[in-house]
Amino acid sequence: MFLEDIKFSLWCDFVERNFLQNGFKKLINNGVVNGATSNPAIFKEAILNSSVYKEEIKKLTNLSAKEIYEELACEDIRLAADILKPLYEKGDDGFISIEIDPRLCDDAKESIKEGKRLYEKIGKKNVMIKVPATKAGYEVIEELVSMGINVNVTLVFSPLQTKLSLQAIKRGQQKIGVGKNLPQVVISVFVSRFDRKLDSKLLEKNIKTSLTGIFNATKIYNMIESQHIINTRTLFASTGVKGDSLQSDYYIKKLLYPNSINTAPLKTIDLFLEAKEFTPKKPLSNDMLDEYFIVLKNQGIDMEQVYSELLTEGIEAFKIAFDEILNKLTM
Repeated sequence: MFLEDIKFSLWCDFVERNFLQNGFKKLINNGVVNGATSNPAIFKEAILNSSVYKEEIKKLTNLSAKEIYEELACEDIRLAADILKPLYEKGDDGFISIEIDPRLCDDAKESIKEGKRLYEKIGKKNVMIKVPATKAGYEVIEELVSMGINVNVTLVFSPLQTKLSLQAIKRGQQKIGVGKNLPQVVISVFVSRFDRKLDSKLLEKNIKTSLTGIFNATKIYNMIESQHIINTRTLFASTGVKGDSLQSDYYIKKLLYPNSINTAPLKTIDLFLEAKEFTPKKPLSNDMLDEYFIVLKNQGIDMEQVYSELLTEGIEAFKIAFDEILNKLTM
């Protein structure tokens, strides 16, 4: 844990071969981070912009574009898992996540097959398979959990997604049975995208900005904590700040909650450490949070529509990033 007194974890939201072999090791050895995550956008940035992959790609020309991607991505995940293994073995997180092909988000059967295949291909116990919280995704979550595979439930924006995810986790655990080792699950609640979408509207209505993401994430955190589901924790994702209106570590500092994880870009982590403001936060009560969302509703903000739009945009962004990787690898 990064902050032992409140059991707060800090995971790195970046994967790239050179970084894993150098900067990532330093962060771990210095006790700064104890886990990492990846997604198609992160791999796009790494594979398309880093020269370290070029020679390897040349050796894989007999494979399809997706097979080349998987070879590159799985090798990075395997490397990260090995670096994190000492933390994992002593129960200090030590997980790294890889996402199922985002184009399969509506196909539960194929997603289950791919999740199982990726987990076995990587062959590391401290790997999490990322599954989007969609209608098909809940079935995938249940089945992967029942297989003993660690799961990172991603693209969570709404309380309803959270409720359905928790139900899927419970069903998966029940299939394993009492007294058996249960896999670890994190529910990745996206934060800053709410404020990027809504702050301009709220400013026009004289409502304080840059709070919606935090309040929504807190509401979901309270839901997860109240269920007391074994091996299930909240992970705050999408905590990077765009523009200069907020400090880069704003979302990390506001969400220093017990038993939570925050995954952040490198720049955000660096600034958070420089500030040395590690004050534990007590989450607002649900009553106080509900009051805020009533104000938004009275001002014409339809949160159900916002949730739907953000989920659609998030899935589409990952699909686009994945397609861009594959298109580049076919050239």
